[in-house]
Amino acid sequence: MKEEVQKEAQEEMQEEVQNEEEQVDIGEILDFSNKNKEAIVQENEIEKLSKKVKELEERYLRANADFENIKKRMEKEKNQAVSYAHEQFARDLLAVIDSLELGADSLKNKESIDEEMIKKMKEGIDLTIEQFKKVFEKHGIELIDTTGGFNPHFHEAVMQIESEDHKEGEIVQLLQKGYKIKDRILRPAMVSIAK
Repeated sequence: MKEEVQKEAQEEMQEEVQNEEEQVDIGEILDFSNKNKEAIVQENEIEKLSKKVKELEERYLRANADFENIKKRMEKEKNQAVSYAHEQFARDLLAVIDSLELGADSLKNKESIDEEMIKKMKEGIDLTIEQFKKVFEKHGIELIDTTGGFNPHFHEAVMQIESEDHKEGEIVQLLQKGYKIKDRILRPAMVSIAK
């Protein structure tokens, strides 16, 4: 009987140990399963982030290519604008040169020039000068005013003369007209000023 009790006790102990091992195995399985789930979640996150990175790289490359294309197009347009900046001005001056050529052609076949011819030539020259003034005005080119006092920004004094009619530093005589385009001086007016 003692042997039977011992045998039963041993079997019970083995069952308990086996139960504990089974419980450990189930715990390990649950722990492994949780770790597996975390690994799967992490892999999914990595995959999502990888896709996002690729998408952003493609968008960046597309945006960069678009920027480069726009930059090249703007450079081309700028070069064309600089190359043809004077196109309208030149086109407007064609009528003026046509008038001068007509005047010159009318003199070629004349053997002698009489007073009437000189009068017509002067009228033609005056009309051509008026055409020039209109073209200049159209393009913002203005004559520099010399009626006021001397201004070194607009006038260039090439000589000083004595004058009883003018105060010292006043403009006495215009020697060459000056022109400006908007606020920029094309050529200062050459003047003589009083001593």
